[in-house]
Amino acid sequence: MSILKSSLTRRAFTALAGAAMIAGMTPVASFAQDVTIPIIVKDTTSFYWQIVLAGARAAGKDLGVNVPELGAQAESDINGQISILENAVAGAPAAVVISPTEFKALGKPIDEAAKSVPIIGIDSGADSKAFSSFLTTDNVQGGRIAADGLAAAVKEMTGKEEGEIAIITNLPGVGSLDQRREGFLDQVKTKYPGFKVVADKYADGQATTGLNMMTDLITANPNLIGVFASNLIMAQGVGQAIAENKLGDKIKVIGFDSDDKTVGFLKEGVLAGLVVQDPYRMGYDGVKTALAVSKGEKVEANVDTGANLVTKTNMADPKIDALLNPKIK
Repeated sequence: MSILKSSLTRRAFTALAGAAMIAGMTPVASFAQDVTIPIIVKDTTSFYWQIVLAGARAAGKDLGVNVPELGAQAESDINGQISILENAVAGAPAAVVISPTEFKALGKPIDEAAKSVPIIGIDSGADSKAFSSFLTTDNVQGGRIAADGLAAAVKEMTGKEEGEIAIITNLPGVGSLDQRREGFLDQVKTKYPGFKVVADKYADGQATTGLNMMTDLITANPNLIGVFASNLIMAQGVGQAIAENKLGDKIKVIGFDSDDKTVGFLKEGVLAGLVVQDPYRMGYDGVKTALAVSKGEKVEANVDTGANLVTKTNMADPKIDALLNPKIK
């Protein structure tokens, strides 16, 4: 009996050790060693989401948690993200961190997932009240910051806060993008009545569409003096159109989020400013919060991770530089 028991114990230990090695962890006794917390982003190919994943990866390393990095290949792949969420939950993780691709479509899947595991939301919301905690930029405020930045850039160029402006939103129905649009338009209406919004466009998640839309706007609106491109992909496309037409000194553009291309545009004067979030913090604190929830600890229901307007003037400031050049490895 004791020999059988000893044999079973050795086999059990060997199996556990093997599993730990596969997960990239050593079989040291601790609460966190067997904890898995997947993070699901909107698009694993985007620089912005790579920063989020880098933050999550660092949290996993610091906390001794296994953090599978999941996501679709494009923000427009809503069904793909739903399938990824369902598969992640089927693996019985301790919790799941997710940035929903679309507000309405992800509501019920998140409700269903939360019946099995705690769900931590980051960046964008969903039509669900099942989140254990939600960490995001105040996107309405981010839109207001963009409006203030555009007004300042136009005033520097013309001496007045007035003229024809436009907004291009990456995709319809995305919580964070809708909130940025809302904040921008509200700020323009209440604070800058001299501005006239001549175009309020939705794209399809592709930078080339942003490029084409901006090119069409330039042709159709010769008096256009300002544009808000509400996310990184649109900032890339709009910036490219401005660069190709050499209009950086005639049309001021405020983008949202940053990468090497948009920072380059900012340095060259193609873009007047970028509203920059803290995606690294979203990823890191998302995993940290998920671990706390899985252990039964109390966490904040809503956390504002902040946003800053970056211009050519302040981009060398240490705080801003850290946001523009995060460690992603």
